[in-house]
Amino acid sequence: MEGERVPGRVPERFGYRVKRLLLGPPLVTAQLRDEKLSNPAALGVLSPDCISSSAYGTEQMLAQLIPVAGVAGFALVMPVTGVILALLVLLTLSYRDVVMTYTRAGGSYVVARENFGPRVAQVAAVALLIDYVVTVAVQAAAGTDAVASMLQLLFHTDLGADKLWLTLSVVCLLCYGNLRGIREAGRAFSVPTYLFVLAAGLTVVVGLVRLAAGTLPRLTDADLHAAGAVPVGAPGEGLLMGASLFVLMRAFANGGSSLTGLEAISNGVGAFRKPQGVNARRTLVVMSATLGTLVLGISTLAWQTHAIPYTSGSPTVLAQEAHLVFGQSGFGQAMFTLVQVATALILYTGANTSFNGFPFLASFVADDAFLPRRLTLRGHRLAFSNGILVLTAVSLGLLIVTRGNVTRLVSLYAIGVFTGFVMATAGLARYHWRRQDKHRTLKTAVNAAAAAASAAVVVIFAVTKFTEGAWAVVVVFPIGVWALIRTNERYRAESAALNAAPATATTATRSRNVVLILVDRLDLAVITTLRYAHTLRPAHLRAVHVALDTTHAEHLRRTWAAHRAADVPLDLVDCPDRRLHRAIADLASRVSADGRTEVTLLIPRRAYGPIVGRLLHARSGDAIAHAVSRLPHVAATIVPFDVSAAIREHQRQGHSRAQGRGPTEDLPGPCVPPVKSSGDVPAASTSRRT
Repeated sequence: MEGERVPGRVPERFGYRVKRLLLGPPLVTAQLRDEKLSNPAALGVLSPDCISSSAYGTEQMLAQLIPVAGVAGFALVMPVTGVILALLVLLTLSYRDVVMTYTRAGGSYVVARENFGPRVAQVAAVALLIDYVVTVAVQAAAGTDAVASMLQLLFHTDLGADKLWLTLSVVCLLCYGNLRGIREAGRAFSVPTYLFVLAAGLTVVVGLVRLAAGTLPRLTDADLHAAGAVPVGAPGEGLLMGASLFVLMRAFANGGSSLTGLEAISNGVGAFRKPQGVNARRTLVVMSATLGTLVLGISTLAWQTHAIPYTSGSPTVLAQEAHLVFGQSGFGQAMFTLVQVATALILYTGANTSFNGFPFLASFVADDAFLPRRLTLRGHRLAFSNGILVLTAVSLGLLIVTRGNVTRLVSLYAIGVFTGFVMATAGLARYHWRRQDKHRTLKTAVNAAAAAASAAVVVIFAVTKFTEGAWAVVVVFPIGVWALIRTNERYRAESAALNAAPATATTATRSRNVVLILVDRLDLAVITTLRYAHTLRPAHLRAVHVALDTTHAEHLRRTWAAHRAADVPLDLVDCPDRRLHRAIADLASRVSADGRTEVTLLIPRRAYGPIVGRLLHARSGDAIAHAVSRLPHVAATIVPFDVSAAIREHQRQGHSRAQGRGPTEDLPGPCVPPVKSSGDVPAASTSRRT
């Protein structure tokens, strides 16, 4: 049975049994494999984050235009969309170059590292890590808005505050699934992508056909001023006051969220079949064309139908368009439901792409020693569990702070996204400038233009959205880069110190070994340590008690002297100032000061439950070991003893004795098993005070 003790086998801990129950049996490293994808499968798997951004890009532009430009904002959305599509073309040309030049995973981080060095590459690392975190929050919140819009327009049901709880639950579910080992290459993830492209594409096509036929409905003035809709400014008032450029810049900054996820294919080139670069380039072009078509179509329908954003996020602009395009008939309602379900699925799937990208990127950066190396470790199911948990925690915190509002979240989005674009495109421009390849000048110019345009977006976003939340990214960004560089400097310093060991480190330099056992009370943990000490066969073996409490020290001395198995002398070390660590370090230093003695400190450590142990017991063993680690010719060894297991064993034995001998009060009291003496240790049971 699970958890039953088997002779010769260490029983599994309770925590591991719970993990196995929740996550399933562990996967062995041999099961780690890379799944190569065809172009259609790769498009479905790698593009949800990018294509799904069309579901909220137009809405974010209108949210900035309508309150200032009024009804004219519906027309202004078209030129703003045109500028965004032009930037999409420029970035697509540049990323076609990225996937042909760098076929390893890592995207802009690898490009920046190869062309600017590892320290500058941390700018790209921070940008991508922020991008992944915000992507989870934005996509999950937008997916919930799609669900809420369907319920609101079909059943007149408002989720209200439950929207946030649904979003948080989705993120937790994605975390759980990825801890179990959901693979990005799973072809099932391509279904929501194609379903959304079909549903949203039909909405655009049918809407344009009805527009050409003159039958496309438009929201009335009463609908535009409905409760919860963003306020509609007076026509032309904002523009006549000289704010037109600033308003357009804000709309452009918000609409830049439509381009998020464009780098996904460059991060997953290794998942393509050979020739990887060619296949990734073709898929990238198809993805960008699909995104551009949907963004243009949805913006056109918004211009004509006057679908208006709502402050709560629902009903969404896309939901209103689908509701108007397909009408109120049974078929129309079914098509509207299809659009909303497909939208929610691709948005939630887009959130899941970060659960693959963030842990892998964190492992790359950690492997370069700029993040804690624990992020390079694969967990129970071969996933980078630590990275998944970090991403989940930060994303949940971000959703709680912003209350799951997509507009507020988008204010944090573009700086990270477009900084990544800057690093990738600038890196490619530098790469081509230093080579003498064919079309060198053209490639350098294209990538330099993309870098300049992306940098302009970063500046525009930081200025226009600073007070709406972009300040947080502006502050966190340099702190993050500084922290990564400091982490690397720490690792480099540690490596330099550890590699500076003398050549004679493997040869004993002192001939005499004295073992000191630190004792605070006499129990099974100390007896276990005594047994281990005898196996070391030291020249001299002593037990040491630092007397912080004279009454307790005297009681321990009598107990030690009376114990028939304690054949090791006990020294009492006075410590009137109660500086335990200092007293032990001074003692070890004195013993090793003769020039021929190596000192080994054995520290019994009683291992309790993780919660009870921290609450009920002081854990000073590690601190003592750290204090003496600075001393030459002194080593500290911690000897663990599992108290929880001893409690269970004692209870089991007591139950067995009670069944065999009668009432438990007739049983003998607990006893300490004897310790066999080593020939090198004096047999007399003595104690002395030092």
